[in-house]
Amino acid sequence: VQLQESDPGLVEPSQTLSLTCTVSGGSITTTYDYWSWIRQPPGKGLEWIGAIAYSGSTYYSPSLKSRTSISRDTAKNQFTLHLSSVTPEDTAVYYCRRTSDLLTVGTDLRGNVGSWGQGTQVIVSS
Repeated sequence: VQLQESDPGLVEPSQTLSLTCTVSGGSITTTYDYWSWIRQPPGKGLEWIGAIAYSGSTYYSPSLKSRTSISRDTAKNQFTLHLSSVTPEDTAVYYCRRTSDLLTVGTDLRGNVGSWGQGTQVIVSS
Protein backbone atom coordinates (compact mmCIF):
# COMPACT_ATOMS: atom_id res chain seq x y z
CA VAL A 1 0.00 0.00 0.00
CA GLN A 2 1.21 3.52 -0.80
CA LEU A 3 0.29 6.72 1.00
CA GLN A 4 0.73 10.28 -0.25
CA GLU A 5 0.17 13.44 1.74
CA SER A 6 -1.11 16.63 0.16
CA ASP A 7 1.08 19.73 0.26
CA PRO A 8 -0.50 22.74 1.99
CA GLY A 9 2.81 24.61 2.22
CA LEU A 10 2.52 27.81 4.29
CA VAL A 11 -0.37 28.25 6.71
CA GLU A 12 -1.11 31.45 8.59
CA PRO A 13 -1.55 31.46 12.36
CA SER A 14 -5.11 30.96 13.63
CA GLN A 15 -6.15 29.22 10.41
CA THR A 16 -7.18 25.59 10.05
CA LEU A 17 -4.62 23.24 8.55
CA SER A 18 -6.13 20.62 6.27
CA LEU A 19 -4.06 17.70 5.04
CA THR A 20 -5.27 14.82 2.88
CA CYS A 21 -3.68 11.41 2.59
CA THR A 22 -4.40 9.54 -0.62
CA VAL A 23 -4.08 5.76 -0.38
CA SER A 24 -3.36 3.45 -3.28
CA GLY A 25 -2.82 -0.27 -3.45
CA GLY A 26 -5.25 -0.90 -0.63
CA SER A 27 -8.55 0.27 0.84
CA ILE A 28 -9.02 2.46 3.90
CA THR A 29 -11.96 0.25 4.83
CA THR A 30 -9.89 -2.93 5.07
CA THR A 31 -10.75 -4.60 8.35
CA TYR A 32 -8.43 -3.84 11.26
CA ASP A 33 -6.46 -1.16 9.43
CA TYR A 34 -5.93 2.16 11.22
CA TRP A 35 -4.93 5.32 9.42
CA SER A 36 -2.93 7.83 11.43
CA TRP A 37 -1.54 11.30 11.27
CA ILE A 38 1.87 11.81 12.88
CA ARG A 39 4.11 14.85 12.92
CA GLN A 40 7.70 15.78 13.70
CA PRO A 41 8.49 19.37 14.66
CA PRO A 42 11.99 20.60 13.83
CA GLY A 43 14.53 19.18 16.26
CA LYS A 44 11.93 17.07 18.09
CA GLY A 45 10.61 13.53 18.04
CA LEU A 46 7.58 12.05 16.38
CA GLU A 47 4.17 12.94 17.79
CA TRP A 48 1.01 10.98 17.10
CA ILE A 49 -1.95 13.24 16.33
CA GLY A 50 -4.79 10.83 15.78
CA ALA A 51 -6.25 8.07 13.65
CA ILE A 52 -9.35 6.91 11.84
CA ALA A 53 -10.20 3.23 11.81
CA TYR A 54 -11.43 1.03 8.98
CA SER A 55 -14.85 1.38 10.58
CA GLY A 56 -14.75 5.15 10.63
CA SER A 57 -14.14 5.43 14.36
CA THR A 58 -11.68 8.13 15.35
CA TYR A 59 -9.01 8.36 18.03
CA TYR A 60 -7.12 11.48 19.06
CA SER A 61 -4.13 12.44 21.14
CA PRO A 62 -5.42 14.03 24.34
CA SER A 63 -3.05 16.96 23.94
CA LEU A 64 -4.42 17.84 20.49
CA LYS A 65 -7.97 16.52 20.70
CA SER A 66 -9.62 19.90 21.15
CA ARG A 67 -8.19 21.13 17.83
CA THR A 68 -8.21 17.94 15.76
CA SER A 69 -10.67 16.26 13.46
CA ILE A 70 -10.02 13.36 11.09
CA SER A 71 -12.47 12.44 8.39
CA ARG A 72 -12.47 10.18 5.35
CA ASP A 73 -13.80 9.87 1.82
CA THR A 74 -14.14 6.18 1.06
CA ALA A 75 -15.03 6.84 -2.58
CA LYS A 76 -11.70 8.60 -3.09
CA ASN A 77 -9.82 6.34 -0.66
CA GLN A 78 -8.58 9.37 1.25
CA PHE A 79 -8.52 10.54 4.84
CA THR A 80 -8.10 14.12 5.97
CA LEU A 81 -6.67 15.88 9.00
CA HIS A 82 -8.11 19.20 10.14
CA LEU A 83 -6.09 21.03 12.80
CA SER A 84 -7.65 24.29 13.89
CA SER A 85 -6.21 27.45 15.39
CA VAL A 86 -2.67 26.66 14.32
CA THR A 87 0.35 28.45 15.77
CA PRO A 88 4.03 28.40 14.79
CA GLU A 89 4.37 25.47 17.21
CA ASP A 90 2.41 23.38 14.72
CA THR A 91 5.22 23.74 12.19
CA ALA A 92 6.37 20.21 11.42
CA VAL A 93 6.70 17.49 8.86
CA TYR A 94 3.36 15.70 8.79
CA TYR A 95 3.08 12.00 7.91
CA CYS A 96 0.19 9.66 7.28
CA ARG A 97 0.55 6.02 8.18
CA ARG A 98 -1.26 2.70 8.05
CA THR A 99 -1.02 0.21 10.89
CA SER A 100 -3.01 -2.80 12.02
CA ASP A 101 -2.82 -2.69 15.81
CA LEU A 102 -5.19 -0.42 17.69
CA LEU A 103 -3.41 -1.00 20.99
CA THR A 104 -0.19 0.61 19.74
CA VAL A 105 -1.51 2.94 17.06
CA GLY A 106 -0.54 5.98 19.07
CA THR A 107 2.54 4.68 20.85
CA ASP A 108 4.61 2.58 18.47
CA LEU A 109 5.97 5.17 16.06
CA ARG A 110 8.92 3.24 14.78
CA GLY A 111 9.59 3.81 11.12
CA ASN A 112 9.46 0.12 10.27
CA VAL A 113 5.99 -0.31 11.71
CA GLY A 114 3.23 -0.02 9.15
CA SER A 115 3.27 1.88 5.88
CA TRP A 116 4.18 5.57 5.80
CA GLY A 117 3.78 8.44 3.42
CA GLN A 118 6.87 10.41 2.50
CA GLY A 119 5.82 13.34 4.67
CA THR A 120 4.94 16.92 3.88
CA GLN A 121 6.44 20.07 5.38
CA VAL A 122 3.97 22.47 6.96
CA ILE A 123 5.12 25.91 8.05
CA VAL A 124 2.88 28.10 10.16
CA SER A 125 3.88 31.69 9.69
CA SER A 126 2.46 35.07 8.89
